[in-house]
Amino acid sequence: MIALSGSLAPIAVILIAQPVWASEEVDESMSGRVDESISAEVDEWMSGRVDESGQSIHPSPHLPIHPRTPAPATTVTEWMQRIAQSLTQVTDVQVNPTDTGVEVILETAEGQLAAPITSVVGNALIADIPNAVLALPEGEEFTAASPAEGIALVSVTPRGDGIRVAITGTDAPPVAQVRTAAQGLVLAVTLGEPGGVTEDDAIQVVVTGEQDEGYNPSSASVGTRTNTPLRDIPQSIQVIPRQLLEDQQVNTLREALRNVPGAGQGTTSPRTFFDVPLIRGFNIVSNTSRNGLPDLTSRVLGYDAAIIDQIEVLRGPASVLYGQGEPGGTINYVTKQPLSQPFYEVEASVGNFDFYRGSLDLSGPLNNDKTVLYRLNAAAQTSNSFIDFFDTQRYVVAPTITWLISDRTKLSLEAEYGEIQATSLDFGLPAVGTVLPNPNGRIPRNRYVGEPDNRNDFRVFRVGYNFEHRFSEDWQLRNAFRYSDSRDVRAFVAPIGLQDDNRTMNRLREDRVYTNQFYNLDTYIVGKFATGSIQHQLVTGFALTRRDESYVPFFDPAPPLDLFNPVYGSSVVAVTPGTADKTRSDALGIYIQDQISLLENLKLLIGGRFDIADRSVTTLSTSETQFQQDEAFTPRVGIVYQPIPPISLYASYTQSFTPAFGRGFGDTQFQPERGTQYEIGVKADVNDQLSATLAFYDLTRTNVLTDDTRPGIPSGLSIQTGEQRSRGIELSIQGKILPGWNIIASYAYTDAQITKDNRLTVGNRLNNVPENAFSLWTTYEFQRGSLQGFGVGAGFFFVGERQGDLANTFELPSYLRTDAAIFYRRNRFRAAVNLRNLFDVDYFDSSVSRNLVFLGDPFTVQGTISWEF
Repeated sequence: MIALSGSLAPIAVILIAQPVWASEEVDESMSGRVDESISAEVDEWMSGRVDESGQSIHPSPHLPIHPRTPAPATTVTEWMQRIAQSLTQVTDVQVNPTDTGVEVILETAEGQLAAPITSVVGNALIADIPNAVLALPEGEEFTAASPAEGIALVSVTPRGDGIRVAITGTDAPPVAQVRTAAQGLVLAVTLGEPGGVTEDDAIQVVVTGEQDEGYNPSSASVGTRTNTPLRDIPQSIQVIPRQLLEDQQVNTLREALRNVPGAGQGTTSPRTFFDVPLIRGFNIVSNTSRNGLPDLTSRVLGYDAAIIDQIEVLRGPASVLYGQGEPGGTINYVTKQPLSQPFYEVEASVGNFDFYRGSLDLSGPLNNDKTVLYRLNAAAQTSNSFIDFFDTQRYVVAPTITWLISDRTKLSLEAEYGEIQATSLDFGLPAVGTVLPNPNGRIPRNRYVGEPDNRNDFRVFRVGYNFEHRFSEDWQLRNAFRYSDSRDVRAFVAPIGLQDDNRTMNRLREDRVYTNQFYNLDTYIVGKFATGSIQHQLVTGFALTRRDESYVPFFDPAPPLDLFNPVYGSSVVAVTPGTADKTRSDALGIYIQDQISLLENLKLLIGGRFDIADRSVTTLSTSETQFQQDEAFTPRVGIVYQPIPPISLYASYTQSFTPAFGRGFGDTQFQPERGTQYEIGVKADVNDQLSATLAFYDLTRTNVLTDDTRPGIPSGLSIQTGEQRSRGIELSIQGKILPGWNIIASYAYTDAQITKDNRLTVGNRLNNVPENAFSLWTTYEFQRGSLQGFGVGAGFFFVGERQGDLANTFELPSYLRTDAAIFYRRNRFRAAVNLRNLFDVDYFDSSVSRNLVFLGDPFTVQGTISWEF
C-alpha cells in the first residue's frame, strides 16, 4: 500500500500487490529496454528534424544573441544539461531503519517532487517520479542492500525524464506511505503480507490530505453537483483556490471577487460584514452556498477566510441545481475538511489601522485506524478603519468531524459559530462633496455620519451533516442537512438625506432585532450508466428548505449632523415601533440532470427542476397574515465539443426564477421574476497547468416590478412589466506559466441596462456595473539558489466608470488600484507582507444612491507569519 500525504500536495492511498519475488528483472519487465541512453535518443531526434522545405534543422551560428540570453545548446551534452536544469534535482537519498521497516528520504535542492506513479513487479514496489533527475555527489545511481529485516534492496535510478524508486521485499511487496516533507519526499516503508493482495486487485486511490493545484483547480462541484472537469461544463465557472487566497491574504469575499471577470460588490460598503456581490450586472442576494447547500445567513454575516478551502463562482442562472435565486450567478464556499495525517498550523497578522488577526488550523485522526478524523479552524480579528469611530472585533470557530464508517460510507458533522461586534456601520458619504462638487468643499474621506455610541452585534451559528454512501462504483447517495441561526442586533444612527445647504445631513435612529432560522435538506443520487455506446452521469433528487424570520424595529428622528463641522454625542433612543413582522418561507424542489457523453469529445448536459415556494407574512401589531404560493419550472441545456483534448467549445441555455412576493392592482398576485441566459464560449487547457475561458453571454431579467402607470390606477402600485438585460464578453486566464510563476487575469465587457420600465428611462445603465473591468495578479517564487523560497507578487485592478444609481443621476469615476506582495517560504514557515492600494489612490467602490456612496480603502499594509508543524 502507498499513501500520499502532506499539507500542500495530493495525498493518496494506493493498494497494490502480486506476491512473487523479483529483483533484477524489475526494470525490464516494467518498461522494456531502459539501457538505451537518453543521449542517443536526443541525437536521433535532432538528426531527423527537417523544416518545411525538407532541409535539416541545425542551430544557426549567425543568430544574434542578447548578452543576457544563454547561448543555444549545440551539443548533446549541453542539451542534456539544459534538460536537467529544468527538472527537480534529487541531491541526496537516505535510507534509515525504523521499528517497522525503513524510511526512504529523497532530498531536493529546490521545488517539490511530483506524485509518484506506482506499480508492483514480483516482490518489488515501484514508484516512478516524473520531472525529476538524480544529482547525487557519489554517482548516477543509489542502492542499499538489505537495509532492514524483510527488505532485500532499495534502489534509486534514472528513468527517462524521471527517477525510479524500487523497494524489494524478501517475502512480499512492501507497503509504503508517501508524504511530502520540507526536504523533499519521504517513503515510510513497512513489510507487506505474503499473499495479502492478489494480482487481479485494482489499484485504489483514497485522498488523505490537502490537494494543491496551485492557481488552476481542474474541477468544481458548483456547476453540476459532480466532480466534473471544468472543461466539460457548458457554462462559465471560476475557482478561487486556497493558494490565491493565501497569496493575496484575502479576508473577505469582496477581495476574492476582484479576480473574477464580471463580478464585484453590489450596493453595500467594502466594510460591511455580510456578502451581497454583483455578477454579470445583477446583485446576488440569496445565491450563496456552503459545500453545495444554499445558506441565506451569509446575508447577515459572511464567511471568514479561515474556514475556506476554495471559492467557486458559477456565472449565470443556476436554478436547476440550487432553486430560487437571482440570475447573475451562484457562489459556493468549499470549507476545509478533515485530514488523515496530523496537520497543525498557526498564523498571525498585523497591519495598519490597528489590524490584528490570529488563526488556528488543526487536523488529523482521532483513532488508530484513522476512521474518525477531525478539523478545527478558529480565528480572531480586531481592527478599525480610516473612517472615524469604526472599530470591529470578529471571532469564528468551526469544528468538523468525519467518520469513515466503511470504504463505501462516510458521515461528516460540521458546525460553525461566528460573531462580529462593531461600534459603527459604514453608511458612506453623499455624492455631493465626494463624487460631485459641493460649494462647501470636499467632505473628508474619514467622516462618519452616524454616532460613536452605535452598537451592532451580528451572530451566526451553523450546524449540519453530510452523508455519502456508495452502492457500487457507479451509484451513490448523498444526503445533507444544515440548520443556520443568525441574529442581527443593532442600535445606530443612519443618514436619510442631505439638506439644501449641502452640508447638513438629516439622520434617523433605528434600534432593531432581526433573527433568521434556516433549515435545508438536500438528498440526491448520482449514477453512471450506458445506453449502448452513450455514457450517462445522472443526478436526481429533491431539496426542502424552511426559513423563519423575525424583524422588530424601532425608529425615531436623530439630530442632523454638519458634515464639515460635526458635533457628536446627541444620539437618542428609538422608541417608536416600526412594522414588526414574522415571515415563514417554505420551498420544495425536485430536479434531474443528465451529463451525456455522445462521443468521447462530444458531451450534452440537460436538466430541469420544478419548485413550489410559499411565503406567509404575519404583521405582529394586527396579527394579519398574507400568504402567497408560486410554482416554477426551470430548464438547462448545454453542449460541449472538444475538437482536440485541450480545447472545449460550448453553448448553453439556462433559466432562473425568484419569487416576487406581493400583489398589484385588483389583488393580482405577482409572478416570479425570470432570468434567461444564452451563452457560448471556448475553454482551453495548456498542459493541465494553465487554463483560459472566453465567454459571450446574453442575460435577460423579466417580470421586474415597476410603477403601474395605467390610467385610473391608484398611485403607489406596481406592475411586472419591467425588464433588464446584460450582455457581455468575459475572459479569464489562471494557472502556472513556469515553475514558481503563477497568474490569474480577467477582463469583462458588460453592457447592463434597463430595457423596459414605467418610471426609469429605458437605456439607463444598471448601477455599480462598469462597462470595462480588468484584473491581473501574478506571483513569482524563486526555485533555486540563495533566493530559493523568496517571492514577489503584483496586482492591478481596473474598474471603469459606473452609474451611481438606476436613474443615472451621477457617475462613479474609473480607477486603477495596484497591490503588491513580498513573501518567503522555507520548510513549514511562511512570512508575507501584502500592500493594497500601493499608491493610495482615492476611488469609489460602490453606491446605493446620491446619499450613500462608499469610498475604497486607502493604502493598507498587512504582515503575516504562519508556521506549520
